[in-house]
Amino acid sequence: MKLPIKRPSRDVYSWDPFDEIRRMQEYMEQMKRAFPELENRYVSETLSPLTDVAEEDNKIIVTTDLPGIDRENVELNLRDNFLVITTEKKKEEETEKEGYLRKERSSMRYYREIPLPDGVTEEGATAQLKNGVLTVTLPKTKSITGNRIQIE
Repeated sequence: MKLPIKRPSRDVYSWDPFDEIRRMQEYMEQMKRAFPELENRYVSETLSPLTDVAEEDNKIIVTTDLPGIDRENVELNLRDNFLVITTEKKKEEETEKEGYLRKERSSMRYYREIPLPDGVTEEGATAQLKNGVLTVTLPKTKSITGNRIQIE
């Protein structure tokens, strides 16, 4: 009589590649918590800000969070029914204590392409940056309505 073969727990049949990915993500998160200063020290980031898009009768209102950004550093473009928001924030800090000089620089970039419905125009558009919140109002030139087709 043959006994059934017990397969090891790391068998090909029970191996889950997504489990390996999850373990690697957990390991990376532990590394970030252990060495938080390494996360952003040498890397220039490009962030995608949180954005709300609302459609009213004759306009589209886009609201975006841009904390700590001056209005002179914000660039808005309308290209192919996409509102493109680009901004960069640079910070430079100098400290001199007891004969040594420390100089630190950081740079943060925001970039977001927001798809817009057809019929939106830049003519008559307004933008306002207040308390770190950018509000862009874009008028619609024409209403896109579908016509019902009768079946014969």
